[in-house]
Amino acid sequence: MKPSHIEHIGIAVASLEKAISFYEGVLGLKCYKIEEVADQKVRTAFLLVGETKIELLESTDPEGPIGKFIEKRGEGIHHIAFAVEKIEAHLAHAESEGVKLIDSVPRKGAEGLDIAFLHPKSASGVLIEFCEDKK
Repeated sequence: MKPSHIEHIGIAVASLEKAISFYEGVLGLKCYKIEEVADQKVRTAFLLVGETKIELLESTDPEGPIGKFIEKRGEGIHHIAFAVEKIEAHLAHAESEGVKLIDSVPRKGAEGLDIAFLHPKSASGVLIEFCEDKK
C-alpha cells in the first residue's frame, strides 16, 4: 500500500484572485480551473506544476475549515494530498496502524475525486489527504 504520487498541495489563501495573480505572474503557472465545493465551504483554484497540482483554497464562510485555519494560523500550506488506488483500503490500513482518521469514509472533493483526511496529530502535524480518481 503506497500512494502513486503527490496529487496536490493545498494552500489556504485569503483571496483566490490575489493568489492566482502571484502564481501566474511571478511563477508563470496557469490556473486551469476554479471550482466551489459548497459542503466544504471553499472555493478552489488549480495550477499544474509538472504532474503535481497546487490547490489554492479560499473560504466561503469564516466558520468553514479554511476560514478557521486562516484565522488561527494565517495563510499557508494547509495539506498534502496523495493519489491512491482503493482509498477505503488505505483508510483501513492507516486506522489499523493507530492513525486517527478525520474521514473514516471517503467523500466527494474538488475535481470529482474521492477524498479522505488523516488527522495531523497522527502525521507529525501535517494534514494528509488521500485522493482517488474513480473515473
